[in-house]
Amino acid sequence: MGYKVLTSAILVTHFAYLAYVVFGGFIAWRWPRTVFAHLVAAGWGLYVITAQMVCPLTYAENWSRRQAGEAGLSTGFIDQYIEGVLYPERYTGLMQALAVTMVVASYVGFAVVTVGRRRRRQASPR
Repeated sequence: MGYKVLTSAILVTHFAYLAYVVFGGFIAWRWPRTVFAHLVAAGWGLYVITAQMVCPLTYAENWSRRQAGEAGLSTGFIDQYIEGVLYPERYTGLMQALAVTMVVASYVGFAVVTVGRRRRRQASPR
């Protein structure tokens, strides 16, 4: 029972991490100090995809599943829970490009918001 709960917690963490990679740059618009954490998260996500390595969270999920007496994943996390579930597998390249576009757009927006804040601070009387 405990390992099944752990597996569920790892799954939730993995989905949250992926959501943060795609949308975390927009969070930085409101909380600028989070941009550095997002740069690390997005960089790691890009590395895992381009190097075609298995994410440590996938290793952890497989380990906890085996401890619970279940079989580990036969594919990666995205292959198992995202591709073919949230979108057809043939759109994987398009979805990856969309994710990269979202990250880049969030950073462009972050730069615009940051410059606007600086200008307002400089223009306000002290």
